[in-house]
Amino acid sequence: MTTRRLPAAVRVTAAALALLALLVTGAARAQETIKLTVAAGHPPIFLWVKHIHETFMATVDAELAKSGRYKIAWNEAYGGTLAKIGSELETMQQGISDMGLVASVFHPAKMPLNNVTYFVPFGPPDANVVTQAIDYVQGLPELSAEWDKYNIVYLAGFSIENYALVTREPVRTVADLKGRKLGGAGPNLNWIKNTGAVGVQGSLNTFYNDIKTGVYDGAVIFMTAAVPAKLFEVAPHYTRTDFGAMYAGAVAINKRRWNALPAEAKAAFRKGANAYKAAYLAEQTARIDASYAAWRKAGGSVAEFPAAERARLVKTIPNPAKEWVKQAKAKGLPADKVLKAYMDSVRATGFKFARDFDKE
Repeated sequence: MTTRRLPAAVRVTAAALALLALLVTGAARAQETIKLTVAAGHPPIFLWVKHIHETFMATVDAELAKSGRYKIAWNEAYGGTLAKIGSELETMQQGISDMGLVASVFHPAKMPLNNVTYFVPFGPPDANVVTQAIDYVQGLPELSAEWDKYNIVYLAGFSIENYALVTREPVRTVADLKGRKLGGAGPNLNWIKNTGAVGVQGSLNTFYNDIKTGVYDGAVIFMTAAVPAKLFEVAPHYTRTDFGAMYAGAVAINKRRWNALPAEAKAAFRKGANAYKAAYLAEQTARIDASYAAWRKAGGSVAEFPAAERARLVKTIPNPAKEWVKQAKAKGLPADKVLKAYMDSVRATGFKFARDFDKE
């Protein structure tokens, strides 16, 4: 039996194709898929969640695609589907979620030092200034220790815009607050102490129904969240009290999962974190004016709290930082050091606080 030999050109082509197939197969086998579950208590209508998917993940995916060695399979669980608001820390600590959002504002007992800005009301209205200052403070070992304690790695913090009030009825003076029940996220209820108002624990996910059903008469909030929450339907009076912008939490990851990531993935996550912070702040800033317009268009009103009344409010409330420092120091935590570092960092930008809470 005669064996036919293929022409040389055909043999070369076949060999090349075989080699190509081997290379493609090898590349496919070399790519590692990393599965991660990402959770947040808030839904993605809020910017701090929206940019996890839109910016953080997109940046990580783009960075990893450059080499093709790793790929993330994201499992996204937002709006309380896996972690309820205020339980994100425990969910991540226990490994139920791998990463996501930790709203430190809901953990004043577990992460007291990370809540420093909430004990310094009437500060900068610009979230960019607050973010810059908190980035500096996060470099203190005492703050990183709070994340380490719960086996979590901090990636990128987010600060929210200037807080104000939304109420069923207009608020034009400090006296108008007497007897009003106002919802707030824990520490920001300190801003209405001694005014006669009654603070009630709540969150963005509950404000609408709680106001509608009379649990409270209004809330401490900010405009870019008040609009998507449709609070103009139940509390149409928005009063600019200038409580200030606040650092509220961070995108973070379970420490065990972080340590297991290859160096290339860690580098991509760091780039994703920086991109998240920049995009979040940029969109929040861009949305403020549009949100005011949307609020008015929907039938809501916007009023400035008179300067004299704001000055009265600033003097009326007890120094919230004083008790915070006292309680923290009783636990061996240097809250006074963190407070001074934060306020000095803000002062370095030229901002002058209405009250020097760290010096009282």
